Amino acid sequence: MATSTNGSDHGKAAAAAAAAPDGHANLDLTLHIWRQAGPDDAGAFKTYELRDVSEDMSFLEMLDLLNEELVMKDEEPIEFEHDCREGICGSCGLMINGQAHGPQLGTATCQLHMRQYRSGDTIIIEPWRAAGFPVMKDLVVNRDAFDRIVEAGGFISANSGGAPDANLMLIGKEVADLSMDAAQCIGCGACVASCPNGAAQLFTSAKAAHLNLLPQGQPERYERVESMVDTMEEYFGSCTNHGECESACPKGISIDFIAMLNADYLKAKFRNRRTAGA
Repeated sequence: MATSTNGSDHGKAAAAAAAAPDGHANLDLTLHIWRQAGPDDAGAFKTYELRDVSEDMSFLEMLDLLNEELVMKDEEPIEFEHDCREGICGSCGLMINGQAHGPQLGTATCQLHMRQYRSGDTIIIEPWRAAGFPVMKDLVVNRDAFDRIVEAGGFISANSGGAPDANLMLIGKEVADLSMDAAQCIGCGACVASCPNGAAQLFTSAKAAHLNLLPQGQPERYERVESMVDTMEEYFGSCTNHGECESACPKGISIDFIAMLNADYLKAKFRNRRTAGA
């Protein structure tokens, strides 16, 4: 006798059919992935169907699986960046369904697992979209602009000679903790990619603050801030406090650091001009 099932029953049946022998679900996915042969190519989305994706895979492992299939078909694999795959290096940034690093907050792309998705889902995968991050190929962007900002002032000058004794300069715990909060920035660029203005204030403020908060960073504090901000503005847009950068940041870096950067930059413009002739 024929029977009918409602939507809930059908969903349960589909889930049971997709279950792997070990009890973990396997997913069938439709992927719309940005393909671009080079920096001067127009680029376009290409659709791929991927079957039997384990929910225990990371997002990058899922792309590895797709690339293996493409190689077996003598097709060019998809270029994407990765290194440590532990949420530390910051190289794995992708826009996933319009969200930097995907739907899970406080997570880099390499830490995102396929259990966040359901069988039958469609996933749109793009590179960072920002003028300061030109696309090099497929999902790979050029983030050299971040290096230019760090080169402009993200360091502390020190006289050569013997290393000072450990803990010679006392630093309060509150200051040390705040500096470490800023130093968590991994330079992935999610803040820029998620900002409607393509601004890099969160990255720049974090790189400046973790030095400016410490006693060792005080001698060059205002020169550092002015140089880093002026370099930043050569590549990126201006901050208008949307707050998307903080939400997208895999390390949860606070936009309070942007306020600190703005205050220091204003002081620097007066202080540095006053001492220019000294």
